Amino acid sequence: MLGTTRIPAILLALALVAVSAQSSHAQDFQPQVGQDGKDVIWVPTPQGLVDKMLDMAKVTPKDYVIDLGSGDGRTVITAAKRGSKALGIEYNPDMVELSKRSAAKEGVSDKASFVKADLFESDFSQAQVITMFLLSSINLKLRPKILDLKPGTRIVSNTFDMADWKPDETASLPGCNSWCTAHLWIVPAKVEGAWKLGQGELILKQTFQNISGTLKNGASETAVSGKLNGEQISFSAGNTQYSGRVSGNSIEGSAGGNKWSATRASK
Repeated sequence: MLGTTRIPAILLALALVAVSAQSSHAQDFQPQVGQDGKDVIWVPTPQGLVDKMLDMAKVTPKDYVIDLGSGDGRTVITAAKRGSKALGIEYNPDMVELSKRSAAKEGVSDKASFVKADLFESDFSQAQVITMFLLSSINLKLRPKILDLKPGTRIVSNTFDMADWKPDETASLPGCNSWCTAHLWIVPAKVEGAWKLGQGELILKQTFQNISGTLKNGASETAVSGKLNGEQISFSAGNTQYSGRVSGNSIEGSAGGNKWSATRASK
């Protein structure tokens, strides 16, 4: 019969063995292409397309980049190498630990971080750039949350789109055999509704980055057609081209060499 004084020592030894085994498993883990994930299987983005996606988003050291479903961490690590702070959100804890080791090996642990989390429950509102390689169905579920991000936030997706929200830019990687296309969206300001001008009223309808409507001045009405690029708005009304910047409930800009401004009357 074991003495009672030896039981704690045996339990400690067993615990140490278990921790050692877990550590060994983590160190030995190698991801397999096609392995199951919570929302999608894992397929790595080709490094050339990672570079293309970050180029399209015009990533700078001032940007905070968040990768949704960060896999082996390559996008986050590449952004960190460009001087950006970057975060990978990944549900698989083994992939998270692998990414942390890779970031340390590349010398960017101070800029690249990874968390084990569900992307549907995560807050990514502080990002200037969001990257992802998910599925169109997943992108669509995330779309309402993405559209509520700060205007000007850049979203880049490997291959998969967001249904009727058409990309602002699409590019393909030459010489690439699979998963070779990147889509870029810029989150538009929300401008739908009535806007009061110094003289007249601007009535806007908005479908993502596209706008239409009418410019009313007394009894006259002129059709409006234009686009949004983040906070930047541009549209034509008759022969006049308007441009400006949306800031909450106000717009300021120029038209035909003259300044113009508007304040929101209603949404």
